[in-house]
Parts: sequence; C-alpha cells; structure tokens
Amino acid sequence: MTGTADGGVDDGSVTATRDGAILRITLDRPSRRNSLSRTMIADLVRILTEAATDDALRAIGIRGAGTDFCTGADWVATNTSGQRPRTGDLVRRIPHGAHRVIELITGLHLPVVCTVRGYAVGLGCNLALAADFTVADSEATLWEPFLARGFTPDSGASWLLPRLAGVARARRMLLLGEQVSGATAADWGLIDSAVAGPDLDHVADDLLNRLAAGPTVAIGLAKQSLAYAAHATLPDTMNAELAGLELACRTADFKEGLAAFRDRRTPDFQGR
Repeated sequence: MTGTADGGVDDGSVTATRDGAILRITLDRPSRRNSLSRTMIADLVRILTEAATDDALRAIGIRGAGTDFCTGADWVATNTSGQRPRTGDLVRRIPHGAHRVIELITGLHLPVVCTVRGYAVGLGCNLALAADFTVADSEATLWEPFLARGFTPDSGASWLLPRLAGVARARRMLLLGEQVSGATAADWGLIDSAVAGPDLDHVADDLLNRLAAGPTVAIGLAKQSLAYAAHATLPDTMNAELAGLELACRTADFKEGLAAFRDRRTPDFQGR
C-alpha cells in the first residue's frame, strides 16, 4: 500500500509499511514540510480505506518524514496554475479529500497514533487532533492559520478544537491564529502527551505496541461509542454501548480476557 504522486518528487508521496500487526504511514515530502498535494491526500484516503477492512492489522501509526509532521494541504501548488477554478470547486472536491481523511481517522475501528515533531498546521494539525492518540515533541508547533490567510476553517477544526480544549481556546487558535506548543497542547487536552524530542519515537512506538496487543474488536467498538456519545444523550449512549457489548462478548478476545482474569495472568489477545 504505497502511493506516489505522478508529478515527480516535488509532489511527495504517502508510504505505508507493515510492522507485524501495525501499519506505519509516512507523509513523505520533507522538502515542503510534508504539505499534502492532491495526490498525497488521495493516496492517504486509499491507504486508510484499505486498512479499515484488513483483518491482519491492529493499529495504525502516522508520522511525517524529516523534521515536520505536516503543514497542511498544499494551497500554493493548487493555486499556481493561473486558472480560476470552477464555481463550487472546493465544495465538490474537499469532502472527498481532506474531509474524508478526517472521517476515516475518527471512524476507523483501528486505533490511530500520530507522532508529531516540528510543525502540524491546518489539515496536518486537524489530523493530529482527530487521531485517537497523538504524541508530540514538547517543542512542536500546532497551528490553525486559516483566518490568518484570509479563509475559514476546514477539515473539522471548528468541531475538534472546542470539544478538546474548550471554546475560549478554540477561538484563540482559530480567530487569532495563535500557535500552540506540543507541551501546551498536551496541557490543554488537545493531544494525548508531549515528551522531549529524543524520547518521541520510543514513546509513540510503545503506545502503538500496547494498542496492537489489545482486544482489537473491543477497542474499535469503544472508539465507535466515544464518537457516538459526542452528539447523543446519556440514555441513547448507554443503549449504543449495549449493542457494542453484545458484539464484544462474542469475540475470542472476550473469552481470553475472562480466562486471564480467572487465572490471574496477563491476557494474550489475538485481535479476534
């Protein structure tokens, strides 16, 4: 599952390699701080879509090549042709590109871990916010520069930010374009954790390995419940949890969990 842009090395690529049950995705365009070309976004959508139905996978890791995570969609390249786009171009295109990436990250039943160093900007920032776990360098920079560039937020920024950090902080990031360090992002609850740069890969890999060793089906159902609860009442959420519980109780991992509890040992989940 590897995607490479047709327009040459400057268009970048998105690569996906298997590491046991973990799929490691790399945004590979370091010369442009991993800004995402249209082809890279399409490749990311394809890779994540394929991963969603791959029973051999149990966790996904996403990182950027080089010194930065991702500086968002490449709007500069998109607008250098000199041709005025057709009316409604953004409305037609973005739901199947940038927005689809965010939907897949949040909707996948596999846990997703982002490793952020350097800049995470715009779509790159929202990708990190949408992941189940994001581990960032304490000195990394998360930035939503939409209004600073004269246009409005996209890719879920106005939904993700207030739910994670509160409305007041969302206003500072979106309306004022304030940049936030990895350490501050962790303190605000925007991301899971921030660590010193030299420890970043080790901490992210440890988290990925823990998730990949977990009860994969139950993790996916719990992730689904969390997403549903964000817009549902308590009674509706508990009913949805019951449906998930019914499915989880039919898995081999559920039986293994009970056996491990009875035998007072660590469970050996197989993701089934």
